Formats: sequence, C-alpha cells, structure tokens
Amino acid sequence: MTEITMNTAMYYAGKAIEGQGPTFEVINPATESVIVKCKAAITAQVNDAVLAAKKAFEQWQYTSDEQIRLSLDRIAQDIKAERSVLAELITLEQGKPLFLAEMEVDMALYWLEVTNQFEVPVLQHTDPMGKQMSIFHRPLGVIASITPWNWPFMIAIWHVIPALKTKNCVINKPSEFTPLSTIKLIEIIQRHVPAGVCNLVLGAGEVGAALSQHPEIEKVVFTGSTAVGKKILSAATDQLKHVVLELGGNDAAIVLQDVDVAETAQKIFMSAFLNAGQTCACIKRLYVHESILDQMVAALAKIADAQVLGNGRNTNTTLGPVQNRNQYLKVKNMIEDAVAQGAKIANQNLARVPEAGYFIAPLILTDVDEHSEIFAKEQFGPVLPVVSFRNIDEVIAQSNQSSYALGGSVWTQDMTQAHQIAAKMQTGTVWINSHADVSPFAEFGGWKQSGLGYAFGLDGLLMFTKKQAIQYAV
Repeated sequence: MTEITMNTAMYYAGKAIEGQGPTFEVINPATESVIVKCKAAITAQVNDAVLAAKKAFEQWQYTSDEQIRLSLDRIAQDIKAERSVLAELITLEQGKPLFLAEMEVDMALYWLEVTNQFEVPVLQHTDPMGKQMSIFHRPLGVIASITPWNWPFMIAIWHVIPALKTKNCVINKPSEFTPLSTIKLIEIIQRHVPAGVCNLVLGAGEVGAALSQHPEIEKVVFTGSTAVGKKILSAATDQLKHVVLELGGNDAAIVLQDVDVAETAQKIFMSAFLNAGQTCACIKRLYVHESILDQMVAALAKIADAQVLGNGRNTNTTLGPVQNRNQYLKVKNMIEDAVAQGAKIANQNLARVPEAGYFIAPLILTDVDEHSEIFAKEQFGPVLPVVSFRNIDEVIAQSNQSSYALGGSVWTQDMTQAHQIAAKMQTGTVWINSHADVSPFAEFGGWKQSGLGYAFGLDGLLMFTKKQAIQYAV
C-alpha cells in the first residue's frame, strides 16, 4: 500500500489553517476505527474564507483564458502524479474497494480534462434595426461548494473545476465523514492558483449553513439530500443567490422480455450496487417483465452471492461497507420493515458479512410492497427491490409516480421501442441498456424533488456565469 500522510488543515487566503471549532473524528467504515481527528471551522473562519475569496476574485476574474487552461492542466498533472495517495485516502475514509477508488480518481481527471477543453462563448447578434450585440458570460464571484460522502473526490472536482474554469473563486466544504481526499485536492490546487482563489473549510451542517447563507456568496453548488437542498434553496431565495442542487434519486429501470437475461443481469447488478448502492443515480427500483422475472431474480441473486465483502484495501474485496453508522442503521431498518411487510430475500449466501464495519450483504428483494420505504424512497445502500410488470404503459406510469426524478433506464433489444419508452419517462436522464454512466459532455440534472439546475456539458459550465449584453450601433 502507498504510504500517506494525513492532512487535516483547512485552506483559505493561501494558507493551511487549523479550525477553531469542535473536534470531529473521521471513521474508517470498514473497521469502525478512527483514522484521524479534525477541527471544524467557526463562523468567523468561514467569514474569513469568504472575504479571502472575494479579495482574490478582484484579480482572478480578469485572468486570461490561456492562464486558466495552463493552471488546470498543471492541477491535472499533479493529480496523476498523486493518484495512488488519493485513491488510498478515498478507500480509507469512504470504504469503497481500492480499484473503485482508483476509478474515481481517473474519472475525476477525465472530467477535469474535458472541462478544461470547453470554450466559454461570446455570442454575436445583429439586430435588423442596425444594432450590434455581443453577449458575454461573466464569472459570478464567490462560489460555495458543499460535497457529499459517497464520491468525495470526484464530486469535488465536478464542483470546483467548472468554477475555476469560468474565473470564479470557490470555497468547498466536504462532508465531515470524508474530508481527507478533498483536503488533498485543495492542497494540490493551491500550488497552481493565486491565494484565495480556491479554499476549503471543515465541519458539519452548521458550517455548510454558515457558508451557503453568507451574503457575499453568489452561488451555492450542493450535492446531497433533498431535505438539505430545500433549506439551501430557501436561504438562497431570500438573498437571490444562484443555486445548482443535485439531490436524491430513486431511479427506476424497466426490463423488457427480449433481453439476454445473463448479460443484462450483470449490467444491472453493477448499476444498482455501484459503490455499495451509494450513488444518487444508481438503480433503486427494478421493474422486470413477468415472463422473465424468475430468471432475472435468480441471476441477480447469484451475482450478489458471489460478492466479497471486506476492507477496500484487500485486493479480493468487491463490495465495501455503507459509509457511516447513521446510513447503515437507516438501510438496515428499511430492509427489516420491507421483510415485515412481506418482502422475500432471494439470496442464499448471507453469512459472510464481516463482524466489524458497517457492512450489509447485497440483497435482492422480491414481493416488495411498492408503498414501503425501501421502494418508495431512496434507500442508498446495497439492496435492490424487484417487481414484475405485464403492461408497458402501466409500468411507465408506475415508474413516474415517484417524487424523485434523477435518472431512469430501459433495457431491450428493440431500439425503436426503447426510445419511445425513454421519451415517456419523467427523469432528467434516461439511459438505454445501461445506467448511471454519466458523461461530462451531457447536461445532468434532476427533475421534481431530485434537483434544480444542471451540471456537465457547456450548459452546466455556463451555470457558473451570468450574461452581460453589450450593445452598440453600427
């Protein structure tokens, strides 16, 4: 294993600074042992970070496009050089297997490099009355970024890099459960941007609230629960802040009878149990045509039973723990409630859960009450409820009844029918014969209670800007 040094510092005004607030522990979810202790920021330090960013913005907003590209390229080079350290930190704090942590770093790098290639456009128009117009996209100012514990490094990249690319200054607050890889990221970025351009504060919800509600913050980017997202939106409305909220999901997948069951089951399992099911856009409800239900359930259960649960640093581990105790208890309670209401566990091999750590064996549930919490809400853990359907129009209507609408998928060999079904699914993204494979080129955002605004693509990048029209007679 790579030898790593733990950094617990906050960063603002170009300096590594220790928090003056309460001490909190970062727990390894695979062992329940304390990795390190950190100090949270106090409100005065949040204010100092915001003011440092505001001061840096006075010059950063006028930085040349070429200098921005060069800075981001150097950040990418350092991330590549420190890939092993970053992956080890992710596995330690989040719990996912090391191969998946390495994939997280690689995907984050891909996103950084693609984002760095985008050009912020200047639009030109000529009015028939003889006026020339140039439409510029100007930076907003100081951006608050609040990131979650499931993909701590990659989502920090998703937030921070577009902000820097569009010449904003940014302050990130990572989850108090998984701050270490984000601290390392900000440490790297510090080397290649002026003091105050990219900052980090530590702590729990009260620190995030102090940051997002600060009057000098122009925009809040948040990935996390719908409940917290609503609070951020409420505060932003009072101050007319810009917001982008990527919130909860309860993604449905619809599987038609013409699929290759073995091949599709493998893909569905990976899409549902990615990161032990702790992904906003993974499959959380599975609708299977009644003619292949038994085959699909058996195939999924066989794959689930073949998984190796354990510490992500072990090379044979394929599935890690739930990240924190609160989420672990929530998922366990959901499973117990579903079984009490008549749900059946299709798996056979459930006796291999490690004694220590927040581990839950991957479960395939059948005979699930569609009104139960595990089906109607976002379980965010390694469990997949499966129900059958007969009529395609009815199942589309059922899938659309959820108040969540982040993503969905349809699985079939009939591409004409697949596109017809996709057009009727009420979600921000619909995948055909895959799920959760987001792209930096495609805008991504939730409908209904799953979010507000967009990330990724040129439109996602431009959400970090405001338009200015300059008009003149010709």
